[in-house]
Amino acid sequence: MHAYEHALATEPGVASYQLASWHYGSAGSGKKAYIQAALHADEVPAMLVAHFLRRELERLDLDGRVRGEIVLVPAANPIGLSQVMQGMPFGRFDFGSGLNFNRAFRHVAEELKATLAGRLGADAAANVAMIRSEARAAVERWEPLDPTAVLKKTLLGMAIDADIVLDLHCDNEALLHVYTGTALAGQVAPLAALLGARALLLSDASGGEPFDEACSRLWWDLAAHFGPQTPIPPACAAITVELRGEMDVRYDVAEQDAQALLHYLAREGLLDIPQAPLPAPLCEATPLEGVEPLHAPQSGVLVFLKKLGERVAAGEAVADIVNPVTGVTATVRASRGGLLFASTSHRHLLRGMHICKIAGDTPFRSGSLLSQ
Repeated sequence: MHAYEHALATEPGVASYQLASWHYGSAGSGKKAYIQAALHADEVPAMLVAHFLRRELERLDLDGRVRGEIVLVPAANPIGLSQVMQGMPFGRFDFGSGLNFNRAFRHVAEELKATLAGRLGADAAANVAMIRSEARAAVERWEPLDPTAVLKKTLLGMAIDADIVLDLHCDNEALLHVYTGTALAGQVAPLAALLGARALLLSDASGGEPFDEACSRLWWDLAAHFGPQTPIPPACAAITVELRGEMDVRYDVAEQDAQALLHYLAREGLLDIPQAPLPAPLCEATPLEGVEPLHAPQSGVLVFLKKLGERVAAGEAVADIVNPVTGVTATVRASRGGLLFASTSHRHLLRGMHICKIAGDTPFRSGSLLSQ
């Protein structure tokens, strides 16, 4: 095991930040997995899961049971962890720019379309190796302008050449759910089953350039660009795991989730441990374009009429918004059927604020598919 400190800001007279990463196994000896927790720094459950992962990975590494390389970043956003406003942690958006920490990652596919022109051939494995080499070089050429961009470059530099990328998050209030690319559905389904995920949401491009797609989308973008005569497999399974809600911070749950992630790595050939039987999945994959977000039509007190985990029919009432001054109650209904899998934890909303998300089977949205 090797531990590294990555400097993110070093100018004298201003705050400095350090990012810590732990590296297990041996680079180049097999597959590579990259795992990071809490890129949104106020999403605490991910960091507790990373704590259990580090404990187990250290033990397995000492026993020589890591096959390949595993990189773990247990607190992926020291800048966000340092942001507090009036006593409240504020780790989703950068105070300096107002930007979401999980948006605007460098998408290197456009550069690679030029640098790889005329160099790829009929050997898929050789193509993968060349693409990874060029992707590393493209990230290295990134010239960040501020500490948050340095953080993004540092994280992406460790992950861009990985076979598996696990980006651990949580929602406000939610059931455990998973986001990944459409091309990766079969490879990610065992992880969703091991975690007991209630939704597995698929998209080719969700919008906003989040971290997971910076790692995985370049593969199908390049495959589409170079065409079927140049075999380019989806060589990076990048997965965003939403570990329930912000308040779901418990030792037993975190250890259970860590064990599920370890068993997935074992199934992918990265760990020499007995594999747990694959449980029956609790959901089928559905399109991210089929998720319906509901918003408050007026300001007032939010009263849910449906619970997380309930299925909602089209036209069915999901929540009321009660204005305490006028007494007017607005009932919010689903326009499509699906599973209520995530919601806000706030119980007084202003008009237009997010209420909840319902996962349906039929795509109907386009453009930016993720919440801000």
